Amino acid sequence: MRVEYNFALDNVGVPCFCVETTEGPHKLFQLTTLVLNVLEEKQRVDVIFHSPNQSDLAKKIKAYTQILASAPHAPKFEFTEGESGSLGSSYYCWVSIRANGASAAGSG
Repeated sequence: MRVEYNFALDNVGVPCFCVETTEGPHKLFQLTTLVLNVLEEKQRVDVIFHSPNQSDLAKKIKAYTQILASAPHAPKFEFTEGESGSLGSSYYCWVSIRANGASAAGSG
């Protein structure tokens, strides 16, 4: 099923994104640029990582945090691991990302 819609970033308190870790490193790089741009406007971004391979999930999240921190002029990021679990044969983990250790839980 495909749903298309438009929304304005300023109408979303905490932007959320999703990435399947088995899609390859290019998805992590695309997500990095998107998150960096959104963190220019918002204090926090939530990302759900998912994978059919449970052991791969933690490796990809670690790789993602390294990629994000390597950005030119990157602020200090605070990563908070959230809810994780499985649905059938797919595993997931939520990660909240804040730039400069911002503590607000809502919009920026």
